[in-house]
Amino acid sequence: MPRRPVRPARTVTAAAAALAAVGALTVTAAAPASARPATARHVLLLSVDGLHQSDLAWYVARHPGSALARLAAGGVEYTHARTTVPSDSFPGMVGQVTGGDPGVTGVYYDDTYSHALLPAGTTSCAGARPGAEVDLTEDLDKNKDSIDAGQGLSGLPGSVLKMTGKAASLIDPSKLPVDPRTCEPVYPHAYLKVNTVFDVAREAGLRTAWSDKHVAYEILDGPSGNGVQDLFAPEINSTATGYPAGDDWTKDNAATEQYDGYKVKAVLNEIDGYDHGRTHKVGTPAVFGMNFQSVSTAQKLPASDGLASGYVSKGVPGPLLAKNLAFVDRQIGAFLGELRKRHLDAGTTVILSSKHGQSPTDPAALTRIDDGPLLDGLDAAWKSAHPGAGDLVAHAVDDDAMLLWLTDRSRAATDFAKAYLLAQSGTGNGIDGKARPFTAAGLKTVYAGAAAARYFHVKPGDSRVPDLFGITRYGVVYTGGKGKIAEHGGAHADDLDVPLVVSGAATPHGVRVDRPVRTTQIAPTILRLLGLDPRSLDAVRIEHTPAL
Repeated sequence: MPRRPVRPARTVTAAAAALAAVGALTVTAAAPASARPATARHVLLLSVDGLHQSDLAWYVARHPGSALARLAAGGVEYTHARTTVPSDSFPGMVGQVTGGDPGVTGVYYDDTYSHALLPAGTTSCAGARPGAEVDLTEDLDKNKDSIDAGQGLSGLPGSVLKMTGKAASLIDPSKLPVDPRTCEPVYPHAYLKVNTVFDVAREAGLRTAWSDKHVAYEILDGPSGNGVQDLFAPEINSTATGYPAGDDWTKDNAATEQYDGYKVKAVLNEIDGYDHGRTHKVGTPAVFGMNFQSVSTAQKLPASDGLASGYVSKGVPGPLLAKNLAFVDRQIGAFLGELRKRHLDAGTTVILSSKHGQSPTDPAALTRIDDGPLLDGLDAAWKSAHPGAGDLVAHAVDDDAMLLWLTDRSRAATDFAKAYLLAQSGTGNGIDGKARPFTAAGLKTVYAGAAAARYFHVKPGDSRVPDLFGITRYGVVYTGGKGKIAEHGGAHADDLDVPLVVSGAATPHGVRVDRPVRTTQIAPTILRLLGLDPRSLDAVRIEHTPAL
């Protein structure tokens, strides 16, 4: 049966956009009250790593009968949404569920640093010198080589759905930084400075669930430590069974799709009213959802499964990415179908967005730079200028931005680091692997010391803020090889411009909003949809984050 094309969305006028900013758009543009409840009973949040608004628009234009097209037409599509800076998975996801930016949440990256905590494994805290890596990656797993993070399930990977929903139990506490006041390990949820929508929902007696890529995502539990009742977090960087030896689930796009499929099954089980493993009947959660990884690998790998990855020209998906957008579309279609089957569609709002985009979407702009020699050179130059000094770089995270934490936080040291990097030139390589020159270490703008603190709206000397934040020139990706054609973490439009669709219960239909919005606005919107107070969120009160 041929599908009817989706009717074009209505564009919100300036006056309606102003009303939307204070929450009145739903009233002015909604269908009759009998068609939809004033609030939702369930909110399904879907985050697709790497997905740009341009990708969504490209796919919907070519597939007007698709699930993604129906989702956009069935609600409000915000065409100018931006994620957090840095545009990394952890600050991006934390922003969606807290309403806060890194300066407020305290979460700058998935692998970061604190000048106030003690290194992992510290047992004698009296007199210990603070300064510690805060690792929120697969390294926290009891066994990072196993998809169950070390739970010890048999028959993996298929039995991974039997994985516990208590992700914190699979974290090795010896790998966590230590609080010098208590001399106890700091779990991710305790590292987060503000509460989450899961915290607020639990306090209201509502059920919560989430699925993501590492057990370190127990950070979403919030400071209470129990915000997410059912956290299904199979390890994406574990050994991918059935694929070449040594490969994890991100090294082959088919493997990533298989991996995402486990999380999709978990969400389908939850829609049906079970826990993620379909073991216990617990009721459909009020707040639940998952993160997709497969679009991200289709953007980052040079090629996979016999198909070229990434983009063939500026913003035009190549064959693997187009195939993977179709994969995500099918999964979203399965969710929408299951909601209808269970008669939950009229009371469920689906929110689609992304933790981050991916840069560059123009393959001709790619310049891969090995950051190792740059950082080694910075340390060597510092020690040469300061005989007897140790390394200046305490910790570095460089994807398509540069974040440095220094052992010396003085203005002289931060100025030294900035000046050194901006003076460096060399040769990287482009999309074709051929040499490409670079200057200024590939950086366009550098914020150092107090300027970095101001950039993130925190006080100078804040224990978590990077001592240097470098925004790269467009197309720069820091990598030592040629196995990557895109990255995220930076502040380019390709990193930040993500989709944001709010569709279903308690929303108007077929509305397009072109004014700028932030993904941090998702959190207060979730609470308002559920009839809860958005100001119950700490970050919303601090940053005055409005609901959509």
